[in-house]
Amino acid sequence: MLYHLFTWLNKEFHVPGAGLFQFLTFRIAMAILLSLIIATVYGKRIILYLQKKQIGESVRDLGLEGQMQKKGTPTMGGIIILLSILIPTLLFANLDKVYIRLMVLCTVWLGVIGFLDDYFKIKARKSAKEKGEAYKKKDSDGLAGISKIIGQIGLGIIIGVTLYFSNAVTVEREVVTEVYQKQPGEKFAKDSTIITRKMDGVDKRFVKVKTPITSIPFVKNHEFNYSKLISWMGPGAEKYTWIIYILIVTFIITAVSNGANLTDGLDGLAAGTSAIIGAGIGIFVYVSGNYKFAEYLNIMYIPNLGELSIFVGAFVGACVGFLWYNAYPAQVFMGDTGSLALGGIIASLAIIVRKELLIPIFCGIFLVENLSVVMQVAYFKYTKKKYGEGKRIFLMSPLHHHYQKKGFHENKIAIRFWIITILLVVASIMTLKIR
Repeated sequence: MLYHLFTWLNKEFHVPGAGLFQFLTFRIAMAILLSLIIATVYGKRIILYLQKKQIGESVRDLGLEGQMQKKGTPTMGGIIILLSILIPTLLFANLDKVYIRLMVLCTVWLGVIGFLDDYFKIKARKSAKEKGEAYKKKDSDGLAGISKIIGQIGLGIIIGVTLYFSNAVTVEREVVTEVYQKQPGEKFAKDSTIITRKMDGVDKRFVKVKTPITSIPFVKNHEFNYSKLISWMGPGAEKYTWIIYILIVTFIITAVSNGANLTDGLDGLAAGTSAIIGAGIGIFVYVSGNYKFAEYLNIMYIPNLGELSIFVGAFVGACVGFLWYNAYPAQVFMGDTGSLALGGIIASLAIIVRKELLIPIFCGIFLVENLSVVMQVAYFKYTKKKYGEGKRIFLMSPLHHHYQKKGFHENKIAIRFWIITILLVVASIMTLKIR
């Protein structure tokens, strides 16, 4: 909103200082600062309001050290994260860009799903208290699991359809012959006029195309066309690539969103991990949205992507600011309101910047947390069916609880998971040059 206002003021009245809003780096810095201010200053007011409304966390005794001390800690603090992301984005970003609109939709959509889940749990807790009964946490208390999955799938379909079919979603290809030779599944964008740029003193020509491709990490020929997944079906099969693409996008968003949700089990773990991952994705967004950096790094240039750096800046600032109150000992928990949104945002950003194949690397913590639960449940059911008694691989799942059972302090576990995430993000960034 401020972007559009100051652009108008600069154009019509040449107001001093209004031109600053034309600089992307200025708006990124402002988004980071404002998100930090909202999370730290106004976050405290939200926490006090949650305490006043007795919106506290219920805790089952699982035999974990310090667990019962968390009882009554305000939950639904994810509202702080959502506001800290959305307000700076709406103020400083160009809202005409399709990528900004998609990420605002993603944030609100998953935030609402998480909010409803937390709300129903709190409602069940209050109902038990009014009846004078001991509250027993049940899976049915919150939003039904199938409802959350349907919501995540719905978002995945919207994002997949938009990215595949929207004329605003393109990449630039260099024209090295008189006529650009399209690859399977590619088609010219609506505004596919030839663009000439001087690169290293040489005029080069580019054209915008719509193409279902992604980047392959650590591979010299680092692009993968989704059309190849169905090329075995014969000539013309590439016109059905959109089905495969949407299914993959939906799966990634659902998996990463649930992975972040499972990771949110220790003070500061999910917020800190997400901030580090967000900073790494921010680098990919910035260089892929700048044709000079894209040319230098020999990566695909994605027009209009640079504007998304503002959203990423707000995202990182929101996570870091939330840590002010969520670091051990936590004064507030994000709840599903925050954790589902964090995972979905990270997944959507990776897909938009065409780095979804890097998700298992920079989201390695989310992945192992997810796998630990799947492995634990599968092995327990298998051994129970075979031997009549269920056995476990881990002392407890998700994985962070396994280390708690082994006697590690939760603060040490969280910080070590952050360090591992930093290493994984650095490894992902290295793919820009190591191929």
